[in-house]
Amino acid sequence: MDQKNAAAELLTDLSTLTSRSAPARAPVRVWSMSGVERVTFPDSSTAVFKYARAPFDNEDQALRMARTRGVPVPRVHASAHREGWLGMLMDDLGEPAREGDDLDGAAAAVVLHAAGPTTVLPLLDEARLGALPRRALDHLDQLRKTERWTDAGDVEGALDCLAQAAATRARGTTVAPFGWVHSEFHPTSLHITHNGWRLLDLARAFTGPGLLDLASWHGTLDEPDPARLRGLLESYVAAGGTPDALTERGGLTAEAWALGWHRVWAVEWFMELAVRWINDPATDPAYLKVVRRHLAEAVRLLEA
Repeated sequence: MDQKNAAAELLTDLSTLTSRSAPARAPVRVWSMSGVERVTFPDSSTAVFKYARAPFDNEDQALRMARTRGVPVPRVHASAHREGWLGMLMDDLGEPAREGDDLDGAAAAVVLHAAGPTTVLPLLDEARLGALPRRALDHLDQLRKTERWTDAGDVEGALDCLAQAAATRARGTTVAPFGWVHSEFHPTSLHITHNGWRLLDLARAFTGPGLLDLASWHGTLDEPDPARLRGLLESYVAAGGTPDALTERGGLTAEAWALGWHRVWAVEWFMELAVRWINDPATDPAYLKVVRRHLAEAVRLLEA
């Protein structure tokens, strides 16, 4: 089912589930794998309609579970599934009053990481974290079998270095904070109004090392900045986060460990997108560029 038809059918299903007539639709953000719209029903009430295809099709479970754990997230009014697509009707939070800053991010991370454990989320423990370079090498093999990424010997070399260092560098994965991980934790993940904040976009949440959230907060467009992350970690502890967030792990400082493994995690994800979820050779140059940059950063940070 293509995206346009999936969105239309899911919205029909959701309208039926909530006993409402078909709403007017206004796109907010649309990507090839997901979309967000503001919908207005005939009674003038509004909601946010979000739809996404696999692997983002379990966000309704994550949002509902987070809410029961005391994490401020948008309320899911109804959800529906069709042929690998998820559709949700959620609270319309309106326009944000401002973007989140580092103190907001630290405070929100404390709340998320304090949420009780759940088996609903995938697990990224020490063994699975350490296996990421090998998983990425498997993706590379699959790409090469279809005559793609054939000039990526440098990618293979960097992943080999990381795979050899992984057993040592992955130590400390389960040191606190270990539990809920947002995985795409950025200032845009916080919706801040005069009534407080809500955490958005839990489509890729998992159970794992919470330091990966803090490492992702400043984004990946600029060079990783360990000193800046150290400041965020200290703000996190000051906001009530565990002091263990500042401890060394894998023979590295907490900030180098977090930034390095976050880049490895991102590399494996981009390569899985390339081989499985997007699977479009036209995107290969863009993905290769990002993968090469993140690999160079990871090798340096993890001293592989």
